[in-house]
Amino acid sequence: MYFALNIPLVIMGWLKIGHKFTLYTVLAVAFSSIMMKVMPPISTQFDPIICALFGGVVNGAGTGFALKSGISTGGLDIIGIIIRKKTGHSFGTINIFFNLIIVSVAGFIFGWAFAFYTAIGIFVNGRVIDMIYTQNQKMQVMIITEHPRDLIDDIQDKMRRGITIIHDVEGAFGHTEKTILFTIISRYEMHELVHVIQNKDPYAFVSITKAEKVIGRFKEPKVE
Repeated sequence: MYFALNIPLVIMGWLKIGHKFTLYTVLAVAFSSIMMKVMPPISTQFDPIICALFGGVVNGAGTGFALKSGISTGGLDIIGIIIRKKTGHSFGTINIFFNLIIVSVAGFIFGWAFAFYTAIGIFVNGRVIDMIYTQNQKMQVMIITEHPRDLIDDIQDKMRRGITIIHDVEGAFGHTEKTILFTIISRYEMHELVHVIQNKDPYAFVSITKAEKVIGRFKEPKVE
């Protein structure tokens, strides 16, 4: 049943996202379906809030690492990736939104106590996903450097990011001539950028802030 429900979404993923991504997703969905049949139900006596929190963390971590590796677990993940590419909203936020709609409907059928605990798990799940799957989060980087050419060449060669250059700025402390570089990266690329800066100009001054919205051409990492 779980596999059958995912067939239309898998077709959508094949057409809208990528073939390699879709094939891995099919394997993940098939494996999940098998495990649901094989694993016996577990009866627990724990506090439902603890179960919701722990389940949200585990599920969010699994989904986040899967997405980071170019795989999805099927279902709303495929819809979430398509909407993220169109709108720029974080995957976790999209996941929370759609799941809360489903839970709101289910609350009328199964009772609001279960819906409340499920909503807690959904919120935790979405936040954990965003902590791990950072590819969609944009960061604005300002670099003040005395070696702009080395940094520009390395950033454009390794990361393929556009850079805005402000020439002939002066530091108030040493009164030396410097250059300011501005670029936008994904949070996923931050470690690579810091590595480039440390190698080419370890004395550069760097400021990194979250970009709430990017308008214009920003190359999203391709999902195959």
